[in-house]
Amino acid sequence: MTGEQRDVVVIGGGAAGLMAGIEAARQGRRVTVLEHNEQAGRKILISGGGRCNFTNTGIRPECFLSENPRFIRSALSRFTAEDFIARVNRHGIAWHEKKLGQLFCDGSSRQIVDLLLGDLAGAGGELLTGVSVREVVKESRFTISTGGRAFEADSLVVATGGLSIPKMGATDFAHRLARQFGLRVVPPRPALVPLTLEPEDLKRYGKLAGVSLETVARSGNGAFRENLLFTHRGLSGPAVLQISSYWRPGETIAFDLLPTSPDDGLSDGNAGGQKLANALARHLPRRFVDAWLPTARAETVVARLRKEDRAWLEQNLHHWTIRPAGTEGYAKAEVTAGGVDTRDLSSRTLEARTVPGLYFIGEAVDVTGWLGGYNFQWAWSSGWAAGQSA
Repeated sequence: MTGEQRDVVVIGGGAAGLMAGIEAARQGRRVTVLEHNEQAGRKILISGGGRCNFTNTGIRPECFLSENPRFIRSALSRFTAEDFIARVNRHGIAWHEKKLGQLFCDGSSRQIVDLLLGDLAGAGGELLTGVSVREVVKESRFTISTGGRAFEADSLVVATGGLSIPKMGATDFAHRLARQFGLRVVPPRPALVPLTLEPEDLKRYGKLAGVSLETVARSGNGAFRENLLFTHRGLSGPAVLQISSYWRPGETIAFDLLPTSPDDGLSDGNAGGQKLANALARHLPRRFVDAWLPTARAETVVARLRKEDRAWLEQNLHHWTIRPAGTEGYAKAEVTAGGVDTRDLSSRTLEARTVPGLYFIGEAVDVTGWLGGYNFQWAWSSGWAAGQSA
């Protein structure tokens, strides 16, 4: 079947796909972006509580996970957070910085979507929504077949994301297409995701839903100082979402419950005459203390604590260990870890090494950023790199 002629077809009208379409069109290429949802940029619209945490001032390679950590350096260095901020400023979008370098729109996430759609149209690119790709084949060129139309293109950019948030239309399309063309796929898994607890721990801590406390969470080679939040099913909050990307099933997570204190927090003179539970409640939420502290120790007056009690406290306050049962899955995961194996892609262009003209970008690739704007920056940087080449 002969298709409509294009230079570049981009499958996926999210952050990475729109960015790639913009850059390819700016090179004078005939570009069509295909989006299977009725609206482009749906994940952008819901991000950051509706204000889009569009990048971070602390972007650096160490803030990303991949089986090949060096892969991301080229794209991140060639289109930086400052480059995207400059675009935001040119469009007159007001923004502000929250903690840890996170940048948000003052107004709405819609402003970022409008920026992208405006830039795509201004560069001469075409966006088609409500279009699902049914088949991709390649002979001399790529043929992309949809329900009612077909397109032929020299270059195909795949920006369909991962498996996270299926209600937004997430699928494994990118992974299936990669395998079709002989590329390897690192097994995908939910990341930046709440964790569930084993029944025994849930019985003890499930009643704390809504309780939050500052911690340092550690697992593997990850460590994050953020808030831990208890839920009806387990653990969430920024500390847990961050560490979930480093955690593997069967492993434990250690929490420092008193990150500002080098000891058990009971060394000042005011604590000696108090019962232990009351003394700890000066530093930690009382509901947590009551669930966490063994009853026998709770009633002990601080001044009468035995040496072994002090040792237990110091160890568990700074190294409280939990073995999660699992995660809340892709339905609650902000991103998908794993994806198209970076060994099969050019780090400079994101083009498949063995399939000229085929590109994979954004969340579809085995690159996962921290919480806080890092994954959007990977979308901008990888989309820019692929668009420049395609």
